[in-house]
Amino acid sequence: MAVSNRLSLIGCWVAASRPGFLSVTLVAATTGIAQAQACGCGWDPLGAVATVLLALLTHAAVNLWNDYGDAVGGSDAVNTGRIGPFTGGSRFIQDGVFSAAQVRAAAINLAIIVIGGGLLLTARAGPGLLLVGLAGALLGWAYSSPRVALMSRGLGELSVAAGWWLIVVGADYVQRHAFSAIAMVSGVSLALLVMNVLWVAQYPDAVADAAVGKRTLVVRWGAGPAAWAHLGSVLLAHGWLMAWWWADVLPMTAWWALGSLALSLPSALLVIARAERPQDLKPAIVLAIAAAVSHGALLTAAFVAIARLR
Repeated sequence: MAVSNRLSLIGCWVAASRPGFLSVTLVAATTGIAQAQACGCGWDPLGAVATVLLALLTHAAVNLWNDYGDAVGGSDAVNTGRIGPFTGGSRFIQDGVFSAAQVRAAAINLAIIVIGGGLLLTARAGPGLLLVGLAGALLGWAYSSPRVALMSRGLGELSVAAGWWLIVVGADYVQRHAFSAIAMVSGVSLALLVMNVLWVAQYPDAVADAAVGKRTLVVRWGAGPAAWAHLGSVLLAHGWLMAWWWADVLPMTAWWALGSLALSLPSALLVIARAERPQDLKPAIVLAIAAAVSHGALLTAAFVAIARLR
């Protein structure tokens, strides 16, 4: 019975970290790893595994910290329009499974593990990784921290984009032990599509967010204007990739990642059509997640294909 209870508790903590969203972090890390191989910059299998694990643990810690921040801020408690499991947090605090203090402690403990692992990986890869890690940690903390709350100041969306861009840049750095322009370019389109997942997910939560002063872009701009701006972000992400591919900065296979437009464009059009009916936006959220994951997976495949030609 004790073993069963322990496994059940572990399962609850895993669920509280919202593992379904971790896929976007996985493809961001593999994109950075693969592009280093495409340019023949060496291969560090242990560093690659450590990069993926630390990135996933960081995302889990940020998700837990976000649940704590939204619990303290009150938005999750008054959220009656959420579309589970995609918006409105994990609900483990609101449902009484864990206290806000327990979730905060879990997030801090995970962060300590990540910091320790990150320092070891920095010693292996080079001091530049420390800059990436510090910037990512600061963004993850500031996004949900009750003291700073970037998510409430209209800066949450950009901070999410910056965070996932840093994953691509950092994963590449671990392999080549130096910063690269191609990582900084290739990470932008994926970062924008990850940001768009958050953007769409804000719609069902907008009423609750507005009630507690959490002024996301959807709250600030209104449902209609935010929907059109979201479409602009979708087009910018794919236009960015196409422009750098055309300029021959990205490899010849990078155009494969444009396939995600078949998912993100319908998602954006659904948001425009249903902006005033956020309860009907579940398909748009699913498509946005699928677009981000497929974009990263296709970019990874594109770089792997080039690596095999070397």
